[in-house]
Amino acid sequence: MGSTEPLSEIAHDFSPMMIIYKDGTIERLVGNDIVPPSFDPKTNVDSRDVLYLPENTLSARLYIPKNTKDQNQKLPLVVYFHGGGFCVHTACSSTYNNYLNNLVSEANIIAVSVDYRRAPKNPVPCAHDDSRTAIKWVASHVDGDGPEDWLNHYADFQRVFFAGDSSGANIAHHMGTTGVKTREWREAMWQFVYPSMIDCNDPLINPAVGSNLTSQQGCARMLVFVAEEDMLRYRGWFYCKKLKESGWKGDVEIVESQGELYAFHLRNPDCENALSMLKKTAAFFSHDNA
Repeated sequence: MGSTEPLSEIAHDFSPMMIIYKDGTIERLVGNDIVPPSFDPKTNVDSRDVLYLPENTLSARLYIPKNTKDQNQKLPLVVYFHGGGFCVHTACSSTYNNYLNNLVSEANIIAVSVDYRRAPKNPVPCAHDDSRTAIKWVASHVDGDGPEDWLNHYADFQRVFFAGDSSGANIAHHMGTTGVKTREWREAMWQFVYPSMIDCNDPLINPAVGSNLTSQQGCARMLVFVAEEDMLRYRGWFYCKKLKESGWKGDVEIVESQGELYAFHLRNPDCENALSMLKKTAAFFSHDNA
């Protein structure tokens, strides 16, 4: 016979991402399929996990093209921050493992995919704090004497990029700067992952408002992608508009994928628009003046 114990009542329903129950249980509905690092024969990319903050068991997954053998051949370095609303997915999720393998192969780069603590147990700005720590760990290799040989030998620290999708794109921005019902769902979600925010114009969650965009100024170029059918599409366009108006002297390009939904490049990586996006991203990393 089945248990007669009543199920815990739902406190917050953030489907399709997660459900929070009144007893404190967190049910994450996506991003739970964890895969180990390994050599991927399809892309000829190797990967391994390293601890960048051992005391908190925080790790990053490193990716490198397998044919990289000449230590005089330095490759562009991409630090990647995964998406998931600050509360789902990890750097080890199969979705991101597959995407980084494809990106590293196409662009011929080294990538560091950062894992960070997730809300609601660790609310924003924990993800940003962890990401800064990860960047400091990466930077410890700039003189070739850091703890990770792949970065010491093959990373070109004159060509470093921050990248991410969704909440990871929010992190990438901040790292670079050292309908009504739908809106209510988004605002409630933000209040949940970032309880101390005043409103949705908090600079930490809305980089285009109240923040000093002109300090985006450790970088010279930016590439922004949006999807036509994504409810957050207009935020990407607004961000680029405000960036251009800010007086920043760099170059920003925005690309809109027609007929696509949020995170289409992760959900359907072999579709025409996803492959086009991958090639565009790879070309951006390969630019001589990065």
